[in-house]
Amino acid sequence: MNQMFSCLVLIILSILSLASSLQVGFYGYTCPSAEEIVRSTVNKAVSLNPGIGAGLIRMHFHDCFVRGCDASVLLVSTPGNIAERDNFINNPSLRGFDVINEVKAQLESACPQTVSCADILTFATRDSVVKLSGGTINYDVPSGRRDGRISIADEVPKNLPGPSFNADQLIANFAQKGLSADEMVTLSGAHSIGASHCSSFSNRLYSFSGANSQDPSLDPSYVESLKTQCPPPPSNNDPLVVLDVTTPNRLDNVYYQGLINHHGLFTSDQTLLSSQSTQESVLSNANYGSNWVNKFAQAMVHMGSIDVLSGYDGEIRKHCSFVN
Repeated sequence: MNQMFSCLVLIILSILSLASSLQVGFYGYTCPSAEEIVRSTVNKAVSLNPGIGAGLIRMHFHDCFVRGCDASVLLVSTPGNIAERDNFINNPSLRGFDVINEVKAQLESACPQTVSCADILTFATRDSVVKLSGGTINYDVPSGRRDGRISIADEVPKNLPGPSFNADQLIANFAQKGLSADEMVTLSGAHSIGASHCSSFSNRLYSFSGANSQDPSLDPSYVESLKTQCPPPPSNNDPLVVLDVTTPNRLDNVYYQGLINHHGLFTSDQTLLSSQSTQESVLSNANYGSNWVNKFAQAMVHMGSIDVLSGYDGEIRKHCSFVN
């Protein structure tokens, strides 16, 4: 009995240790200007190009779902190893590397080898959310992450959900990362900003299910509009199309109204409305914007805690693109 009790105590302590490994204000003494340096740099970049903010939010998601939130997505390829950022899913679609590198250079000058690239990316994501939501969405970022030393391109498609996933596949994918079905639907609201290459969805316009037809779940008038922007495959021309035609540069719950109007650009978007397991969450997020705002903030914090490195694990990189 005593041995069982001791094991239980150790398990509880381990869980509490993991939960407390990240702290709001982690750099309050070691680098008090850290979050302000990130914020000012991100605000400047996003003011010039809102697409950078969308890119940083997407980059954070792509980082956390592969090896956890350890900034492995920022590492460049080396001889003998192709890194995550050079997998076809990430290259050339990910944006914002220059902003992260600029922030890191400033922080290395102010507080050498103190602030991790993983925390920089998480701060930059929060600041992009604040900027693109017009300040409607804001949240404290628990920090104290450390940087990983491994980045493998082949791990990307094994961990990230694809644009053709159905609701059950999305739920299972997010569950593997410890996120609920409702959190998955809530985080999908990030598709209210940003853009996609036509090649990611053009089959829905021209050759759905192998036939010479369009996806019936799409609004026909929306299809015709998309066809004016996206040439039929095969084509060397692969332009970008905004994910949300109503408020393309505003992070808001209008995305869910778009699903109700059958304007979900990806199969993985529109399936959220058609599936019984996620439909209620979509309708709730569409009708109660303030609730979605709160849930989105909480889900972003939760996602930012996936498999983090802390304590003596990993390292604090001097440059975000290279290991020390």
